[in-house]
Amino acid sequence: MRNLSILCALGLGIAGSYTAESKQLHKLTQAELDVRLQSDARFTAIQRKGLGDVVRFMEARPEIFSSAAPKETPLLRREQKEAVWNAWQRLLDYIVVLDSTERFYANFFRLKGVAKEDAFLIHDAAKLAAYRAALEFIDRAERNPELEKVLDDAVPELGLPAGMYAKLKFKFLNVRIATEFAANEVLFKTFTDNRQSDLRAAIQADAEYIWQAGQGRGHELTAKNALKVVQQAANSAWLPVQTGVSEWMGDTKVYRPGRALISAKQIEQLKTKLAPGDVLLERREWYLSNVGLPGFWSHAALYLGTPETRRSFFTDAETVAWVKQQGEPSGDFEALLQTRFPAAYQQSLKPQEHEHVVRVIEAISEGVSFTTLEHSADCDSLAALRPRLSKAARAQALLRAFNYAGRPYDFNFDFATDAELVCTELVYKSYEPATGFQGLIFPLVEMLGRKVTPANEIAKQFDVLEGTAGQQFDLIVFLDGRERDRSAKESSEAEFRKSWQRPKWHVLIPQ
Repeated sequence: MRNLSILCALGLGIAGSYTAESKQLHKLTQAELDVRLQSDARFTAIQRKGLGDVVRFMEARPEIFSSAAPKETPLLRREQKEAVWNAWQRLLDYIVVLDSTERFYANFFRLKGVAKEDAFLIHDAAKLAAYRAALEFIDRAERNPELEKVLDDAVPELGLPAGMYAKLKFKFLNVRIATEFAANEVLFKTFTDNRQSDLRAAIQADAEYIWQAGQGRGHELTAKNALKVVQQAANSAWLPVQTGVSEWMGDTKVYRPGRALISAKQIEQLKTKLAPGDVLLERREWYLSNVGLPGFWSHAALYLGTPETRRSFFTDAETVAWVKQQGEPSGDFEALLQTRFPAAYQQSLKPQEHEHVVRVIEAISEGVSFTTLEHSADCDSLAALRPRLSKAARAQALLRAFNYAGRPYDFNFDFATDAELVCTELVYKSYEPATGFQGLIFPLVEMLGRKVTPANEIAKQFDVLEGTAGQQFDLIVFLDGRERDRSAKESSEAEFRKSWQRPKWHVLIPQ
């Protein structure tokens, strides 16, 4: 789900022999630094909010995350374990990202002027947001002995080995991090320009919680000693994925800049294979939009085709009859779209970058948008799925999709409302069954108390239902990105069926 314009770049090498195409903080040009500071300040606030959502979810499930030691500790039921794993996965995602942000800004003292202050505030805000959330999570988890067993299990979706809860406690419950925290508190008071008011408010709120939690130490530190503590802090990776996650950019891709694994030639070939109503699953390796979402596949889109392809595709008797029932006497589906949604239809006709024509509708950070295939398929892995539905049913799905054009992106991932939509929600609601419409049934899973359909669940459903009477899709093409080869190869259905099991940060995890 391309819900953030923030990209992840490689900093310390991937599972092998890759080198970074990135700059250290103090080596950025002034223009690069300005963009970086602005985007990372905003991004840090978004990640902090994500951690707050995890904590609020825990508070809403006291039968699992008790606020007091329970009199009895019964075994967790399967659905309760799934709720725990969901919260755990989200917590680790956000902490990994914030920890990497903190480490990138650890050299804030090498900058000058207001940039130095802004860099410190991002560094401190990222550190405290992760520190506070970890303490809150641990405080709740430690009240139920059964939780420790569940949390120390392996988390396949992230490629994490067993024992990660123990590592979380080791990182956040020790004297070193408490001393670093106290040192940052001293330094915070030396920056008096009152820049970045939102970050400052977040820092103060998180610091207050941490002091109350009893983890703060070192009140006697001077500013000079505090800076020395920060400079000498051992910011080593504590999760396997952090070996490669170290630098974050806003709106600019640093690793593999400007180039996806799927080539322009492959995108051109896709045009001959796709048909209106096809569902696209997409993967971008270095997008931070992967953060907080389970599994390998992170984005879904709906293929529209061009007016010409739709006009030649929807000529069967069933579709023509359905169009007439909708009040379009000609039976022409294009005429129905234009009459029903004139503004959206005109928007879909406008050429976009490099004069490419619209072929896709998808929910991205800008909202539900008409995009080109050249833009949407400019990714690292892509699978095209064709619904086993009549052309008339697919026409009805596209008509629904046009109805959602222009609506805002749903950063809350709430399928309960139609006012804002997330990427898979657009696909879900376009094909949602109704009276007289067979549609498609997508799996709903709970993410922090909300029922949603992650893109990875669509791939999983394909695997589970393949070869059964309930199979809803046929695989048209699977372009499988290979980071080591710097390319994407057309792969088999058997490989696609296994793709949903890949760790989300699979290219960063030593094989």
